[in-house]
Amino acid sequence: MAGARAAAAAASAGASASSGNQPPQEPGLGELLEEFSRTQYRAKDGSGTGGSKVERIEKRCLELFGRDYCFSVIPNMNGDICGHYPRHIVFLEYESSEKEKDTFESTVQVSKLQDLIHRSKMARCRGRFVCPVILFKGKHICRSATLAGWGELYGRSGYNYFFSGGADDAWADVEDVTEEDCALRSGDTHLFDKVRGYDIKLLRYLSVKYICDLMVENKKVKFGMNVTSSEKVDKAQRYADFTLLSIPYPGCEFFKEYKDRDYMAEGLIFNWKQDYVDAPLSIPNFLTHSLNIDWSQYQCWDLVQQTQNYLKLLLSLVNSDDDSGLLVHCISGWDRTPLFISLLRLSLWADGLIHTSLKPAEILYLTVAYDWFLFGHMLVDRLSKGEEIFFFCFNFLKHITSEEFSALKTQRRKSLPARDGGFTLEDICMLRRKDRGSTTSLGSDFSLVMESSPGATGSFTYEAVELVPAGALTQAAWLAALSDRETRLQEVRSAFLAAYSSTVGLRAVAPSPSGAIGGLLEQFARGVGLRGISSNAL
Repeated sequence: MAGARAAAAAASAGASASSGNQPPQEPGLGELLEEFSRTQYRAKDGSGTGGSKVERIEKRCLELFGRDYCFSVIPNMNGDICGHYPRHIVFLEYESSEKEKDTFESTVQVSKLQDLIHRSKMARCRGRFVCPVILFKGKHICRSATLAGWGELYGRSGYNYFFSGGADDAWADVEDVTEEDCALRSGDTHLFDKVRGYDIKLLRYLSVKYICDLMVENKKVKFGMNVTSSEKVDKAQRYADFTLLSIPYPGCEFFKEYKDRDYMAEGLIFNWKQDYVDAPLSIPNFLTHSLNIDWSQYQCWDLVQQTQNYLKLLLSLVNSDDDSGLLVHCISGWDRTPLFISLLRLSLWADGLIHTSLKPAEILYLTVAYDWFLFGHMLVDRLSKGEEIFFFCFNFLKHITSEEFSALKTQRRKSLPARDGGFTLEDICMLRRKDRGSTTSLGSDFSLVMESSPGATGSFTYEAVELVPAGALTQAAWLAALSDRETRLQEVRSAFLAAYSSTVGLRAVAPSPSGAIGGLLEQFARGVGLRGISSNAL
């Protein structure tokens, strides 16, 4: 069955390639993937071997962010804040056009934010603090690692203290060093209160309310020691004021099975009965009513269904009416976390809601470079083990092209539904008076029929308005947007497959002695239909 689907995909790809319909490429995407597949990014190595390539990648990311946003940069030049975060951490402040760039006035005190980050980083595994990466409707969508456990927290605190000449860089502000801080360095039991308190301050600074935890464990255990924790099992309930969602999702190791099944995610179900899996799915009921998903069946979902349903949940959170931000994290924050951050960025972009000026090849470059490479995803290691979660992310775009994943659909539902495909109330209110004509004349572009209402004469209420169809412009525009969404996501996926096949995919395994494509390459070509593209790329 899988072979038949793969053959069909290969035939389709071959036809597309032979006709010359190659997707447009972003200049530098090949170089980016080459560098990505060569080494893991480290902020301190940015000026060393390969530094010029990394600098070009960083510069291009800043250019692409600057197309649609005004932003500040939090410096992390030598990995001083975090060794596997970008050297130039982008803090998006608001959307803007090119004309507004000259009048940009920052709304944030970078030095104050940097100090808060510096103090909070010890609370998170590997120092990977809560970092905003997407701005949507004024809300920050953030990423991080999970909370550090006592083993890492005390170990890193002691390491920083001794290897910095006795000055723990997490407590660098001499004006704030007290007897309590000195006690903390000695292993006082209040250390958790201190560092997690700063973590909570950072979350509140970013207006984060929703915390989505992708871990399948309550705590990560290695060699019998709890090396990480999570908000959902914080004994002191420090995170009780936040809305915590436990949405367990398989780790990168599971994606070796995806690769071994010829890159077929359909029918691939995670084994939830493994000993280390102890985090159940937990979502507040008030967040699930509108999604029409039977969450009790999550252990029966295959990889496609699970990823789709989790993405729907995240989209519903960021598209809600409140002003609350979102944090997504797994354990280290560099496998499952970028998967969902990247899918969120691409889905919202495809709807025309963020990065509105970027073309498909440009948004692809931005999310590969910033969300994956510059935030430390270990592609080299993952490829060597066959754990192809990075490839899965972009190949998965074919599964989220429909309207059920569109944030536009959610926004449309919030307005009064039109009858027979006419205008919505929201559309009417957005029209200028001179454009909409009389509200009673049958000769105008549309008419409003006022029904009996308890309100005063002439009052305008949701209950008092019936929309009489006089055109389907809004409906057509909405349908066109959904059609455009599918096209844009398909273009991104095609561009990725073409670039990946000519760099990472085609170099993964050498040809067999018989001259045939072997191993990973054979599976890759059959599973995703790149035979035609591959031959042209070579």
